[in-house]
Amino acid sequence: MRTYIVTGAGSGIGMATAELLRERGQKVIGVDLRGAEITADLSTTEGRKAAIEETLRLSEGKIDAVIAAAGISAPKALTVAVNFFGVTQYLEGLLPALSQSEAPRVAVVSSMASLQPNSAELVDALLSGDEEAALAIGKSLEEQGPKTGYLNYPSSKRALSRWVRRECITPAWAGAGIPLNAVAPGTVITNMTREMLSTAEGRAGVDAHVPMPLNYHSEAVVIAKLLLWLTSEENTHVTGQTIYIDGGADASLRGDDIWS
Repeated sequence: MRTYIVTGAGSGIGMATAELLRERGQKVIGVDLRGAEITADLSTTEGRKAAIEETLRLSEGKIDAVIAAAGISAPKALTVAVNFFGVTQYLEGLLPALSQSEAPRVAVVSSMASLQPNSAELVDALLSGDEEAALAIGKSLEEQGPKTGYLNYPSSKRALSRWVRRECITPAWAGAGIPLNAVAPGTVITNMTREMLSTAEGRAGVDAHVPMPLNYHSEAVVIAKLLLWLTSEENTHVTGQTIYIDGGADASLRGDDIWS
């Protein structure tokens, strides 16, 4: 039995992942604002520190894998706090415990939105680790209305995927034998999207931005299955990747030549 930490375990992809892990006989410690073993707010530095301490306490310092699925898509600065720093700072706090595992693994949930237009200034601030500056930029976008405020979401996911690629080859990760990857879902049917997808107009709007010719919108468990493989002992060499589990949206939008 392996010990898994799953953030965002109270709903959506995180909940589906935690449930599937338990069905397969693994030990799971969930982290969320509610409905999980650890109640924590990953949008603040204090909340992250408390989550790290409680995670280490409940796991007794034995952690084999972390799946960071917590995230929001609100057109607010809060989104970058949760989606980027709530992932990166939390993972960094668990690195010493992870490095003690015989087969440590980490996967995070990015998004197909990482390919959408974003704020380069915000992405740079996130990757520099300057949370104060990032939140200020995010707040400025938020104050310009929902359309511009939405840039907080793709910017946070672009930065997260870049962070994964940058960090995966460092001594702290590769040197400790820890594969670090991201998954990028397309449109997933969860409580967050169900209302939007309930009308023909809503579906048309979503599909215009995220076309999914293969099997259309996915259930959360589809994403969970990929997360489980990436964090299993079977994965020894896949690292630094953002895997687009999006029904063909990436290929539809970017075409066959992404190397030119």
